[in-house]
Amino acid sequence: MAGFIVLLKNELNTLPKTAGVYAFYSKNEVIYIGKAINIQSRVKNHFQQPSYRDDLFMDKVEKVGYLETGSEIEALVLEASLIKKQQPKFNVVWRDDKNYFYVAITKGNKNSLPIVYITHQPEKLKMKNSKFKTSYIGPFVEGTALKKTLKFLRRAFPFYTTTKHPKNKCTWCHLGLCPGPNPDILQYKKDLKKLALILQGKRSAVLNSLRREMKTFSDNKNFEKAGEIRDRITNLQQVMAHRGVISSQAEVVTNLSNDKNTTSSSSFKMLEGLLNIEKIYKIECYDVSNIQGKLATGSMVSFVNGESDKNQYRKFKIKMENEPNDIAMLNETLTRRFAHSEWPYPEIILIDGGIAQLNIAIKVKNELAETKNIKVLSLAKREKDLYIESREGFIPLKSLTREIYNLILQLDDEAHRFAITYHKKLRRNDLLK
Repeated sequence: MAGFIVLLKNELNTLPKTAGVYAFYSKNEVIYIGKAINIQSRVKNHFQQPSYRDDLFMDKVEKVGYLETGSEIEALVLEASLIKKQQPKFNVVWRDDKNYFYVAITKGNKNSLPIVYITHQPEKLKMKNSKFKTSYIGPFVEGTALKKTLKFLRRAFPFYTTTKHPKNKCTWCHLGLCPGPNPDILQYKKDLKKLALILQGKRSAVLNSLRREMKTFSDNKNFEKAGEIRDRITNLQQVMAHRGVISSQAEVVTNLSNDKNTTSSSSFKMLEGLLNIEKIYKIECYDVSNIQGKLATGSMVSFVNGESDKNQYRKFKIKMENEPNDIAMLNETLTRRFAHSEWPYPEIILIDGGIAQLNIAIKVKNELAETKNIKVLSLAKREKDLYIESREGFIPLKSLTREIYNLILQLDDEAHRFAITYHKKLRRNDLLK
């Protein structure tokens, strides 16, 4: 069933509240595919407040399938891929060529630059402009969502939208969204290929390619260029980790208000001010749990745009020898996590512990170019003192605003809860043996 996790209609309450793609089944046939920032909320809405289009098929739905994604941008791309592959009848029944959206990427020639634009009717354009080679990616269902996605991806891969550029820098150049009046055409075409791969759902291939480029520049002592590639990797990871950036504001507000694990957006803003960071999209929190070094586990919980994202929670069974060494266990946990570059990196990591834990976290994250800019915080829970990278001493948590106080404790408690839960599971399994 196309890899979907499938549930019966009476099990809707067990659907995740994360971004992803859902499918409606009639018997074993997928008859409709959609995307959502909150799968459970969106699917329930189909049943509770059906549109006139829903009336065409909702009485035929017997089962619901879903696939979780890290962000709604990934859901948008996955939805397009699955619709193209499976051609569900009720996605197609009211949508002809005029209703679907495609991203067009031209090849360019001596007199024109390669450009990127959105179109409705690729087949007609192919016939009309047969002299110009253009690739089309899609179909995408929502034009507005696609436009916003391209807007964010343009930060990582600046592109042209017109075939000719003024002699001087344009407005988009100053915003870092345009390659400029004198581009490296070969490099620009390589970037467009990467953009196409992202829109086809091949993010990991693009990130791996960028890392290889960064290493080549670094090996050749071209550290300025290597730094540019590093920033591009970070930008792309942040873009792909966004939650709700292409949803309507009303949908985002509704989903956030329904999530018990949602943190206050104002507390994120206050934390940005405290740490002098322009924008915090994602925070990861870590904890280690063990009994005298035995059955040790490490946990990672993720909060994206103020919302706990269980799709990005991770647990690590510690592999080192059984000895009570929390610092070494934290070292192993962070080293293994940062090796997974396909998981979007955060702006902030919060560690359970004091100055020793802070220092080991700084050491581990500084070993990789793409994680050096992550800010490390450490909470000595017993004293409730907060240690911050690059600041001397500590800050008593109670001296901070109530919003930041509650936020830090909530993040730390969630990491501790997740670690303890996994540790108990391992102990239970060990006893059963």
